[in-house]
Amino acid sequence: MRYAIANVPVKLNETDESVIRYLAAHLKLDAAAIITAVCVRRALDARRKNEIHFVCTYEVELNQPLDPLPGNCRLIEHSALTPTTPEIFTRRHDGKQHAIVIGAGPAGLFAALSLAEAGIRVTLLERGKPVETRMRDIGRLRSRGELNSESNICFGEGGAGTYTDGKLYTRIKHPYLRWVLHTFVRFGARADILVDAHPHLGTDKLVRIVRNMREHLSGLGVDYRFESRVDDLLISAGAVTGVRITNGEEIDADHVVLATGHSARDTFERLQQLGIRMEAKAFAVGLRAEHPQSLINSIQFGAHAAEPALGAAEYSLTHQAADPHLGHRGIYSFCMCPGGLIVPSPTEAGGMAVNGMSNAKRGGQWANSGIVVQVTPDDISRHGIPDDPLMGIAFQRQLEQVTFQAAGGQYAAPAMRLTDFVNRQATGRLAPTRFKPQAIASDLHALLPVWVATPLAEGLRGFDRKMRGFITDEANLLASETRTSSPIRIERGDDMQSVSISGLYPVGEGAGYAGGIVSAAVDGLKAAAAIIEQHHR
Repeated sequence: MRYAIANVPVKLNETDESVIRYLAAHLKLDAAAIITAVCVRRALDARRKNEIHFVCTYEVELNQPLDPLPGNCRLIEHSALTPTTPEIFTRRHDGKQHAIVIGAGPAGLFAALSLAEAGIRVTLLERGKPVETRMRDIGRLRSRGELNSESNICFGEGGAGTYTDGKLYTRIKHPYLRWVLHTFVRFGARADILVDAHPHLGTDKLVRIVRNMREHLSGLGVDYRFESRVDDLLISAGAVTGVRITNGEEIDADHVVLATGHSARDTFERLQQLGIRMEAKAFAVGLRAEHPQSLINSIQFGAHAAEPALGAAEYSLTHQAADPHLGHRGIYSFCMCPGGLIVPSPTEAGGMAVNGMSNAKRGGQWANSGIVVQVTPDDISRHGIPDDPLMGIAFQRQLEQVTFQAAGGQYAAPAMRLTDFVNRQATGRLAPTRFKPQAIASDLHALLPVWVATPLAEGLRGFDRKMRGFITDEANLLASETRTSSPIRIERGDDMQSVSISGLYPVGEGAGYAGGIVSAAVDGLKAAAAIIEQHHR
């Protein structure tokens, strides 16, 4: 008999034998009754700094049934660690259908994978370069300040998420979620992503995983093309019939999965010209904070800060700001990268933005996180930008151009000590930083709109009340964090197709339906499932 037991407290360095003794006592059994005990879920509880421990779920196999069941125990048939392919993706096609997938980020890769494995012919078009070459272009931006507008942090194989922390945790609940995690393991991820409450891959591991997926897709016969930006959709009688790519080639298809990512502004502009319905949606902008990782460890873990089992500490903070003139506004930390780097993430000449990344070991000296404020379409229209589905893009672009000019017309980051920003004192002094190509001391209050800067300062003070020591002379804020999510949503129906044109499946972050690697991958799978289901009716 197999059971899942939740809320099992486990000390930082507790042995397997000790855990089994605890489980046996909890179940009122002799330890010999436990055949196997496997941790399938693990979360860190650091609320009490003198009692930091893990809270786990264990799957146990017993040589006898439990009667009655303890409150935190349930009978199970299959282990959470055993991959189970959703039934829809086991159906096979005859290869006559052709699907074009635009974008090789998580939504596009998982859509292409499931379609190809179901026997549907797939062409995968990526405007950027292979992940290996893309790394060199990003290196030139960081070392020389040279931007390649088609190969950067946002554009290229793997999508924007490849150059973050490879975070795999998500708030969504969907049957495909576990299959996404198992698929990452299948292509080279560590098996502990199936267990950790906050799993991550790290940029270095994601590069290898994405390359393995490419090799598998190519082996399935997927026509995998790089530097192939889609410039136009081919449309006939209200249905998409294919695409036109950069070199003028037209490719016919029965289905087009649009998985462009959140920064494909030229694509969104062309979709609007074609009359494809979309709407402006809320997103967030702000700054990126950089602290010494040792300081964050000390704040979060106290006397246990140097404990190897804990690794690099992270944080997730929120604050609601209220101002009689600016109204209520949410401020929150975003894409926190322990032991990582802040990296330049512009995609357009004359604009500057920043993002964060870290490798799998999270072993760097610095912690960084976006500190961002909610922005709504109403906010933007009240401050001079016309009401339009692409108004969020116009606001992002405006802020990025101001940031670029504040850095002296180069791909450097205007920066300010965190204490100076909160106190509104532009001292011109910066804390040590790892940012490349350059951080330039600037008055960030002069750069940001007041309705962004003022709530951010209040939010930082609120963060310090929750994490004493967060406001410190040892930390910098770098500008500007603008690419948190897509500022548009392409309207689609329950069948996953655009409400304006049949056969077009807008998915992932770019289409406004996801907020991270896993949710984007799930959204790509949902589109693939709709295509497969359509031809099995």
